[in-house]
Amino acid sequence: MPVTDSSNPTSSGPGRTAFGAVELDDVDRRLLRELERDGRISNKELAALAGIAPSTCHARVRALRESGVLRGFHAQVDPEAVGRGLQAMIAVRLQPSARARLTEVAHRLAQRPEVRDVYLLAGVDDVLVHVAVRDSPELRAFVLEHLSTRPEVAHTQTSLVFEHVHAPGTASI
Repeated sequence: MPVTDSSNPTSSGPGRTAFGAVELDDVDRRLLRELERDGRISNKELAALAGIAPSTCHARVRALRESGVLRGFHAQVDPEAVGRGLQAMIAVRLQPSARARLTEVAHRLAQRPEVRDVYLLAGVDDVLVHVAVRDSPELRAFVLEHLSTRPEVAHTQTSLVFEHVHAPGTASI
């Protein structure tokens, strides 16, 4: 049962189900799709696309932020344009004795300037690290200095990224 009446387009935004998940209606989904497509869209334009008043749009976006559904607005930087044209995904398997420090290892890696994303995994590997570097010597240095020579790391496997195709994002909402 939602906390707010999300079937009413003038309601204040997303409600919560009995299980604590955020319940989104069609207007919320439309707002999220448009914001994901263009995070710099004006409130007036966004409201028009969603078919709601600008004041309602502002309240809805605020509610989406406050509920944690909308976590922020980010610029997408092209790594190649800033001299980091070689990207790789590095699967990391930790030593069994180090698995209790998984989150610590992930946060340490996330602080590195080469690292774009860090994913904690279930399965054979424990961590997947997405990096963007200048060239293969820099990639090799990263793997050696920050992964394979670390005592907590049992194994790494590096795969080069040829192309990154962006998924539509909120299409599944």
